[in-house]
Amino acid sequence: MQLRPRASRVLPVSSLVAGAITTLVGVTSSAAIVFQAARALGAGPAEIGSWVLALGVGIGITSITLSLRHRAPVVTAWSTPGAALLAASAQGTSMAEAVGAFLVAAALTVLVGVTGWFEKAVDLIPASIASALLGGVLLRFGLDVFTTMRTQFWLVLAMLVGYLVCKALVPRYAVLAALVAGVAFAAARGTLHFEGVRLATAVPVLTWPDWSAHAVVGIAVPLFVITMTSQNLPGVVTLRAHGYTTPVSPVLSWTGLANLVLAPLGCFGINLAAITAALCMGPDAHRDPGQRYRAAVVSGVFYLLLGVFGAALGSVLGAFPVALVAALAGIGLLDTIGGSLANATADPAGRTAALIAFLVTASGLAPFGIASVFWGLVAGLAAHAISRMSRLRERGTAGDVQLVHSGES
Repeated sequence: MQLRPRASRVLPVSSLVAGAITTLVGVTSSAAIVFQAARALGAGPAEIGSWVLALGVGIGITSITLSLRHRAPVVTAWSTPGAALLAASAQGTSMAEAVGAFLVAAALTVLVGVTGWFEKAVDLIPASIASALLGGVLLRFGLDVFTTMRTQFWLVLAMLVGYLVCKALVPRYAVLAALVAGVAFAAARGTLHFEGVRLATAVPVLTWPDWSAHAVVGIAVPLFVITMTSQNLPGVVTLRAHGYTTPVSPVLSWTGLANLVLAPLGCFGINLAAITAALCMGPDAHRDPGQRYRAAVVSGVFYLLLGVFGAALGSVLGAFPVALVAALAGIGLLDTIGGSLANATADPAGRTAALIAFLVTASGLAPFGIASVFWGLVAGLAAHAISRMSRLRERGTAGDVQLVHSGES
């Protein structure tokens, strides 16, 4: 019997850390919005715990199974823009009507997954523009490392120094060094508050769906559109920009099915992650790109634990300083941001279009409530098409001139 290489049988510390940080950043950056969305629909503590349970279990199962199936870091997450939509516009909608809207949005996701419409559209995006979109999405997190220094200079500096020193000596553990430095500094300053953490398991609360026209039009359709353009699109871009050719349609189908099953428990939207997924796709997760799926599996396991102990989430979130989490996310994405910009500008012919896509995405421009990544894609593709037409016209003109000269001779 042939033994597998040791690297394939042992989980590296770097993958464990990357997976844990992925979950930590994903949860701490948006859990408060999920709570607001649930409260806007009249949810109490029991219902909020059920929401976290459904979301954690759904994200955990899809991340683990899809990553193992495709041997790629397929990280899923809840729809943060979707939660913001619910928090802002769900007043006057009952929980039953909202669950009905969740089911409709999930069914639409399954539809585009089964038909392959979304994947066919994504495959038309040039690689340089895909990298530019990823860079634009992640730029804010890189900037946050230094803007956070305005209020927490020494904390962020300690994390940055720990990262850079370890990056030079043991690159695989550089992000772990930043985390350790940040936790040590926060502990020394007395800003860690784990004494308030209380473990409690969540209990599922089933809500039977009710369908209404205003919930379908006002919640289901916008939730589907926002999730596809603001979450799944950059999620696919992130995979492609890191060289993973994972088929998108089956992934969308399975996330949509997970939504359908778990919606009555409060699962409003599971989709491909983008920003947090990038933490599992860089060299800090594993030096071998073919083994980075392990970090996504670890993240899925942590999400499962989060779901089971969802009732304790609020107290855990309050234990870490906000600045520590913001700096950790940005530091963990530095290599990814640099790689995205390098890939986006590598081809001089497509550099202008990629730069436009990057700047529009990074600007946060969001007409009609549609995220800037969509408009960055539109602007980048338009610039790419115009540039290509100009080059073709120049070649045609040069060819005509050459034929004229040939005729004269």
